[in-house]
Amino acid sequence: MDDAERLREMVHAAQRIVAFTGAGISTESGIPDFRSPGGIWTRYKPIYFDDFMASEEMRRESWHRKFATDETMLKAEPNAGHRALAKLVELGRMSSIITQNVDGLHQRSGVPDSKVIELHGNTTYATCLDCGHRHELAPIRRAFLEKGTLPICEKCEGIVKTATISFGQAMPEVPMLRAQEETLACDLFIVLGSSLVVYPAAGFPQMARRNGAKFVIVNREPTDQDADADLVIHKEIGPTLSRAIGVN
Repeated sequence: MDDAERLREMVHAAQRIVAFTGAGISTESGIPDFRSPGGIWTRYKPIYFDDFMASEEMRRESWHRKFATDETMLKAEPNAGHRALAKLVELGRMSSIITQNVDGLHQRSGVPDSKVIELHGNTTYATCLDCGHRHELAPIRRAFLEKGTLPICEKCEGIVKTATISFGQAMPEVPMLRAQEETLACDLFIVLGSSLVVYPAAGFPQMARRNGAKFVIVNREPTDQDADADLVIHKEIGPTLSRAIGVN
């Protein structure tokens, strides 16, 4: 029995599955891993949240980087891995997808927004940091590229930022609480494309394992948690999940 078949048996035996996805599932859609050589974080010094709030210059640089690197993100489409997870959600087998990604590809693959727990936010829209009002990116992009105009909230004139969690910004309480609840309720926890080095998010697999859930890692590279998993597969996510779940 090969690894994909073993994963298939574990999926079929489970009653409540949770997926935990990282950059590795999105790289298969052509989105580069920010941490990899040549990635955004190796080319740019991070802009910390306090600096973004305190400095118009830093806000301007942040939006410049956003629109300079947006083309790849906008062209990306959900891949076989995203579609396989969407199928499990559709069948009622997967209760939620906890993701470290900010690209919105899980939702675009057909997963209801209510089933996706975004730990690091979402880069496909912006929000007001004062009142929380949602702002679409198209008019912000147009005003910034044509006139250099920084966005302010149309409701309260507060500072507008992409709906992502920046360096130094507090993790969102509600998604973190939901992720913990889902982790403790599952009987199979599948890590997909995460290096499991960013905490506190990387603590969820161990939480699931301590609570009695089976623990699977599918990642091209080894992780520090491989020794604790019931099954480790160092292969591409899309083909592996497609075989295990029986979708194209």
